[in-house]
Amino acid sequence: MRVLIVKLSSFGDVVQTLPTLHDMRQAFPLATFDWVVEEAFAPLLQAHVPRLGRVIPLAQRRWRKSPFSASVRAEKAAFTQTLQAEAYDVVIDFQGLIKSALVARQARLAPGGWRATYGNGSEDCGFEWPVRFMVQRPQPMPPRIHSLQRYRRLAALALGYPPREDGIAYDELQITPVQPDGSVMLVHGTTRVENEWPLDHWVQTGQRLAAQGLPVSVPQANAYEEKFARQLCQAIGPKARMLPRMGLAALAAQMAGCVGVVGVDSGLSHLAVALNLPHVQIFSQPRIWRAGPLGNPYQVGVGGARAPDVDTVWQAWQAVWSVFHNPQAIAA
Repeated sequence: MRVLIVKLSSFGDVVQTLPTLHDMRQAFPLATFDWVVEEAFAPLLQAHVPRLGRVIPLAQRRWRKSPFSASVRAEKAAFTQTLQAEAYDVVIDFQGLIKSALVARQARLAPGGWRATYGNGSEDCGFEWPVRFMVQRPQPMPPRIHSLQRYRRLAALALGYPPREDGIAYDELQITPVQPDGSVMLVHGTTRVENEWPLDHWVQTGQRLAAQGLPVSVPQANAYEEKFARQLCQAIGPKARMLPRMGLAALAAQMAGCVGVVGVDSGLSHLAVALNLPHVQIFSQPRIWRAGPLGNPYQVGVGGARAPDVDTVWQAWQAVWSVFHNPQAIAA
C-alpha cells in the first residue's frame, strides 16, 4: 500500500503529525508513506525522517508572490509531474483546508484508491467546510480535540484501525545531535507577534538559568531575531551564546544536543517536545489546550489567556527539570 500524507504547514503542525506517521507504520508495516510539505520544512523531513518514501516540496507561499510568472508556472508544472509520478492507494489531507485539498486532488490514485480528510470542524482547529466534498471519505471529528490527537484520529478512521490516544511516539524522527553543550535553548522567535514574550522576561529567565549553572543558547533566523538574540545574550552575560543562523535540519541537531528548552508557542517548541527534552512552552493565547505538550511530566505549557510572568515560567522549569532528573518521579 502506498499512502500520501498532505500536511503542508506550519512547522509545528508538521512536527505534531509525526506520531500519526508512527501509528500508521505500526498498523501497516509494509506500507510506503510519501509526504507533500511546504519547501521550507522539507529539509527536516528529508534529513531526519529517513523511512519516508518521498518528500515532495511545495512552494505555495513563495508562488503566491508572483503566481503568473513564467518561472512559477514552470515550477507548478514540475511539482504536478513529480506528484503524479506515483499512484496512491490512499491520500490523506491532514490540513483540512481548500489549498491542501486541491493538492490531494492533484495526486494520482491507484485503481480503487481514495482520498480522506476531516468531515467537520473542531474547536480552534483549521477547517474549511468545502473540503468535505472534495474527497471520497470525509471522517467525523469530535467538537473539541487536541490537534495532535485529531491527526491520529483522522488516520485511524481513514485507514481502518482503532484510534489511539496513548503512546505518543516520535520514533520516526531520527536526529543525531551535535556535540552536546549542556545548554538550555531559549526559543524566543515566532512568526506571530501575539506569541512573543517580552525581552526583560527572557533576560530574567536566562539569568536564573545561568545562576543555576546552566549555559544558555539562543537561536535566530532573521535580522529581527538576531537583534533580539544579541540583546538577550548581552544582558544575560558570559554564560549565554547566540547561535549562528542555520537551516531547520541543522538547528534540530543543535537542539538535540541541549539539556532542555524554554520556548514560546512555535514550531521549535514542538520540536523540543519531539526530541523528548525537558521543556516549558509559553502560551499567550487560549490555544494552550489544543497545542500544548501532551502526556509527558517533564514537558508543560504555561500561560493561556495571557502570557505568564517570569515566576510562573521559572517554577514550571524547576518542576520539569526536577522530574526529568528523578526517574522515580517519572515512574510515579
